[in-house]
Amino acid sequence: MAGNGETIVKLAGINKTFYRGKEPIPVLDSLDLDVPSGSFEALMGPSGSGKSTLLNIIAGLDRPSRGSVSVAGSQLDKMSDGELAKWRSQTIGFVFQSFNLIPVLTAAQNVELPLLLTGLSGAERKKRVATALRIVGLEDRMDHYPRQMSGGQEQRVAIARAIVNDPKIIVADEPTGDLDRKSADDVLTLMTKLNKELGKTIFMVTHDPHAAEVATVQRKLDKGALL
Repeated sequence: MAGNGETIVKLAGINKTFYRGKEPIPVLDSLDLDVPSGSFEALMGPSGSGKSTLLNIIAGLDRPSRGSVSVAGSQLDKMSDGELAKWRSQTIGFVFQSFNLIPVLTAAQNVELPLLLTGLSGAERKKRVATALRIVGLEDRMDHYPRQMSGGQEQRVAIARAIVNDPKIIVADEPTGDLDRKSADDVLTLMTKLNKELGKTIFMVTHDPHAAEVATVQRKLDKGALL
């Protein structure tokens, strides 16, 4: 699947302005971006450069002030909030710096969460959860709670949750930010595997040059513009 030459993300003329009271704070400025299907891209840049905002626009979590956003064949800037929510659940896998696992749920239950919004049967959900946990190497930790796992294992559970609905794109916001070097390396190895073996397009925001090196494309964002 990887590298079939299609563009999976196409942003054109993206502007994003936030307001502090009445004062406009421009974050993204006339930004264009094409991401080919099957690529693994890392986005770097100083704090406040607009990295997370750009990631959120690609993921349909935020809307641009101006410009067009086409992702996986859908025109996001034309969708209602309800349509966007449905599109996200079918298209995007999210990985965050802080894992965002629910402490009272087991690994398997955390991974199953995105599937509860689908029409899948319990048996089919179970099968998919097992597959996702096997891919991240945690099939033996299914019934463990987050507190019984290391940070690196928690992030792998979060990645299993991100891939359980077979998304077209994985967006990762500082996925190694809270991890020690060894756990970070394990997570980066896993993301490389998802990209190369499963053909997943990955778009990752990171501060870590070591993490960015794993990606096939490194981009820099500064003062709202891609360099």
